[in-house]
Amino acid sequence: MPRSGYVPKEQLGVGTLTLGASERRNVMEALRNKRLSYGPFSQRFEREFAALHDSRFAVFSNSGTSALHIALAALKERHGWKDGDEVLVPSVTFVATANVVLHNGMTPVFVDVDPLTFNIDPRLIEAKITERTRAIIPVHLLGQPCDMDEILAIAKRRKLRVIEDSCETTFARYRGRKVGSFGDIGCFSTYVAHYIVTGVGGLCTTSDPDLAVRLRSLMNHGRDSIYLKIDDDRGAKGKQLREIVARRFSFVSLGHSFRCTEMEAALGVAQLERREAISRARQANARLLIEGLADVPQLQLPAVPDDRDHMFMMFPLVVREGAKTALVNHLEERRIETRDLLPLVNQPVYQKLFGAGLEKRYPVARRLNRSAFYIGCHQDLSRRDLAYMIDTIREFFRR
Repeated sequence: MPRSGYVPKEQLGVGTLTLGASERRNVMEALRNKRLSYGPFSQRFEREFAALHDSRFAVFSNSGTSALHIALAALKERHGWKDGDEVLVPSVTFVATANVVLHNGMTPVFVDVDPLTFNIDPRLIEAKITERTRAIIPVHLLGQPCDMDEILAIAKRRKLRVIEDSCETTFARYRGRKVGSFGDIGCFSTYVAHYIVTGVGGLCTTSDPDLAVRLRSLMNHGRDSIYLKIDDDRGAKGKQLREIVARRFSFVSLGHSFRCTEMEAALGVAQLERREAISRARQANARLLIEGLADVPQLQLPAVPDDRDHMFMMFPLVVREGAKTALVNHLEERRIETRDLLPLVNQPVYQKLFGAGLEKRYPVARRLNRSAFYIGCHQDLSRRDLAYMIDTIREFFRR
């Protein structure tokens, strides 16, 4: 038992959900409006989210995975890429990043990550580029942006498109500019335990009007862009109305049913009002954890370069020597939830697809798969909770 004697009554989870009067009021308004398909709340959520990420447009879909899927599909369609063409992805990320490449008929090519930030290592990218490489998907992991200037320079030089997987990193700045605004398209998630929570949900951001239309069409079965929401024919007359009627059941792409509802958007609008308080709390909690564990030499703590924010969606830890298993079990048995640090190249399905020796080709990822995990640092953790987490970790190493 920790020296303070405090033990939490419930598990200290890696994520949280804070709902208040604004969320309830917005959802009830959506219900009263009898508009559950794309409507005023969805449009407002998209508009505000885009502005907060230095982008002209945002498209609200039903998950971050769906956002990634249609982002790649839109670029593949526009540029005429072929099945089997290659997309570079980091060797440490949530499985969805690579899955969407395969689901789009393309080939993921893995690039190892930086040992301190865990983001894709720009120094290793060019060696992975071939004549069939078409795009890079850098992943802003756990709340921290990638080295986007270096990545964009490579992409420009080698004529590659860039999709930012920012599903775990919302509102962060890299050298003064917001994530989601660097590449052709940025992709975000509003799933439970993320920064902004709508239950399910994801967004694509872009400043390219053509891509915005393609994304919205692909999310909506590939429908003709003349009719993408149920009131696109309201107020139309004469020739305009006849054209809409003729084309509104026309499908121009192989799309998907990836739409979200007004209720999720209503939650999102309210959650955006909380963003600054959420950010302050998470970053303050991360500072407490760093200070409390700074003199534990067995642990590698988060590294944050001076030129970017770290939003601390989660708090990563790496055991410097040996495996994490004993420490993870120690924490779990004491009601502190953990998660592996997004292992990918050791997953059974990827070993099956790319060979049993896949993980050995990525030494940093291999080390992190063995020794890295994360815990929560969210806004609903109290100072007593954080002290308990620190003491429980220190207790393990004292033993």
